[in-house]
Amino acid sequence: MKSTIQIPRQIDFGYRNRTIRTQRAVALRFSARSIAINSILAVVAVTVAVMSLGIGDYPLTTAQVVQSLFGQGDDFHRLIVTEWRLPIAIAAILFGALLGIGGAIFQSLTRNPLGSPDVIGFDAGSYTAVVLTILVIGANQYWYIAAAALVGGLLTAIVVYLLSYRGGVQGFRLIIVGIGVSAMLGSINAYLITRAEITDAMSVGFWAAGSLSRVGWHSLVPVIIGGLIVFIGVTMLAPALRQLELGDDAALAQGVNASVARPLLLILGVATTALVTAAAGPIGFVALSAPQLARRLTRTPGVTVAASAFMGAALLSLAQLLSLVIAQVYRPVPVGLITVSLGGLYLIWLLIRETRRSI
Repeated sequence: MKSTIQIPRQIDFGYRNRTIRTQRAVALRFSARSIAINSILAVVAVTVAVMSLGIGDYPLTTAQVVQSLFGQGDDFHRLIVTEWRLPIAIAAILFGALLGIGGAIFQSLTRNPLGSPDVIGFDAGSYTAVVLTILVIGANQYWYIAAAALVGGLLTAIVVYLLSYRGGVQGFRLIIVGIGVSAMLGSINAYLITRAEITDAMSVGFWAAGSLSRVGWHSLVPVIIGGLIVFIGVTMLAPALRQLELGDDAALAQGVNASVARPLLLILGVATTALVTAAAGPIGFVALSAPQLARRLTRTPGVTVAASAFMGAALLSLAQLLSLVIAQVYRPVPVGLITVSLGGLYLIWLLIRETRRSI
């Protein structure tokens, strides 16, 4: 008697997706859970940003904030909200989204949850270039700092990429080389600061803490323009990024040229951190934690750029709100210090988790 084996038409991996089909044979697949989580994160980021508009040396009620946003109420209240606090609130959302996107790009390329710009060392490269620009060249205007951050990050990325290339680039090797390069650049930064004048050293130290308090419309508008360019580029390369997660051979089988797509994604990833670093200084661990936290909430098989962006925006907005609250009861604390403190705990947990998985 012959036995028949029934092959399922579709394998259930535990992820619930919905598919929309049109008459032109175009199918759009999406996850209802991902859309719900992204919507919640967006609401959280915007709500927290609005709450932060009322906190400061001159506190405002929610009604006064809303009136000021719609051009009503007292002139002085509108000045506080729209000119002083609104750029910072928008920066928290935008910068967090950019850092989340950068983290998603590098974690996808390295296929490792530790693969983020601040761990690999690209942030350190941007930091070194800015320190050289301020201390050696003596230029502290925004455009000089922005250009230095971008060039420094790209040069560091090229060096790390070349040093880790052995007939191809493996994610673990890239991370190890990046950590070494970051340590070397950190020593250079420390030497430059110790040799600088006290006023210049204090200026660099304040910038290096990572703070949104000095962000204004003059420095936010260029980041918005650059961020739009990055968003467009990442959207166009998102399918290639998903294929590269499976390996170069699998990506090539799907028609993706890894030798072209990977450098372009690398440039976009460095640009996300360079834009933020130029405007606010290095803000660590948002790029590291946002993609993995978003992945666990959405329960997707891999890191997704959109969810990482929403999670990054929510995380940095919450960190900025916490910074404002602490300033009211104690003294001003840079948001970068808060993200590093909380991110350090996350990194310890992640290392312990990865170690247990490898045993």
